[in-house]
Amino acid sequence: MISRASLGRPVQLTLRRQCRLQQSNRRGLAAPASGTFSYETSDAANVKIASRDLPGPMTTVAVVARAGTRYQGLPGYADGLENFAFKSTAKRSSLRITREVELLGGQLSAYHSRENLVVGAKFLRDDLPYFVELLGEVISKTKFARHELQEEVLPVIKLQQKALLGKTLDLAINSAHGLAFHRGLGTPLHPTSSTPLTKYLNERDLAGFSQAAYAKSNFAVVANGVGHLELSKWVGEFFTDAPTSAPSGVPTIETTPSKYYGGEERIAHDSSNAMIIAFPGSCSFTGSTYKPEIAVLASLLGGQSSIKWSPGFSLLSRATEAHPGAHIATSYAAYSDAGLLYVSVTGSAGSVREASKEVVKAIKKVAAGEISKEDIKKAIASAKLKALESGENLAAGMELTGAGLVHSGKAYQIDEVAKGIDGVTEDQVKKAAKALLDGKATVSTVGDLYALPFAEELGLHV
Repeated sequence: MISRASLGRPVQLTLRRQCRLQQSNRRGLAAPASGTFSYETSDAANVKIASRDLPGPMTTVAVVARAGTRYQGLPGYADGLENFAFKSTAKRSSLRITREVELLGGQLSAYHSRENLVVGAKFLRDDLPYFVELLGEVISKTKFARHELQEEVLPVIKLQQKALLGKTLDLAINSAHGLAFHRGLGTPLHPTSSTPLTKYLNERDLAGFSQAAYAKSNFAVVANGVGHLELSKWVGEFFTDAPTSAPSGVPTIETTPSKYYGGEERIAHDSSNAMIIAFPGSCSFTGSTYKPEIAVLASLLGGQSSIKWSPGFSLLSRATEAHPGAHIATSYAAYSDAGLLYVSVTGSAGSVREASKEVVKAIKKVAAGEISKEDIKKAIASAKLKALESGENLAAGMELTGAGLVHSGKAYQIDEVAKGIDGVTEDQVKKAAKALLDGKATVSTVGDLYALPFAEELGLHV
């Protein structure tokens, strides 16, 4: 190897200049990745669109429609619309769609939440025109053939029903939503096994529901990894066949405001145990009653450590060290006009019983102001990290952005969410915890009911 000392001074100076140039280039390339997460928004052919041109060879585009279980009207319609995505259309058979997408190396997806139906595709950036055309075709030209409903859609829904029976935590979450909101947001995410699907679900009515769900006023197109002008061009060309509003004779998407009720339900189950202790939360950032302190309170209560070999700073992770048989976690579900802050406790019946008592103690501790300022700072930092992480997650960020555009005309801007969390004070967190205890709780218990406690035994009002 040639030593640096053996090189002449002019050569050494040249090497140094090259080194500085390479470092400058590396910093320049890193800049876009550390930039804003904000979406650019506009309309194209009366369709709301949002995009952010992230660097890279991949593009993701999704149609986010206000057609989740909250808006379905009859049982199974959100599931039916989800499972009919990318089936036969007026232009292509489902087999042709599959073969074409495989040749392009693309990935197709469809899922629904309580408020939204999301139909999307992930592909190489150069294939944008094909996939925008395909999505426009799916929402406006799907055939809803009877044989596809009977042979491909209904069997999948029935399998989902059977899978739900063995998931005590999912049963408890569905139960908690039903107690908290009754109809609308209280509708189960998937039909229960006792739901008479054949009484309600047929291809004619499902096609009618799709016309309301995919009316231009009821969905938005959201993309990552594409220029906004380019997205606008292709959406304007391929989404012209979608109706501007729901045709006459088709039930419109009802938007009755959510109302919180609360209550208690107990469901016997012999496989495992789950308990949900829930309270009114905050709507999403794009709603009118958004409260960033709820996100901070959720992080403060916590339950799971983010650092290996450490119990973590959260109140519940420290309080439940004595109950290793229980798994505890705090979450908050934010919707367009309401939210649900809930703590899930799973494990053996005895461990769930004891750990659930710690949940109420922890909330009372926060309400009484018996929390250090350092723990509040940690909770704010944790909540901010989770918010930014969700912004980086393409699926979550796209659904939130699309839902915001449809519900309020406002995109979900993750930078602004982080600023809101930064501004939360200790007093706001204390008042939020006190409001939980003063109001009605929602308690759903699934498992060994002989051993699991009632809400009254925990000191909760339902």
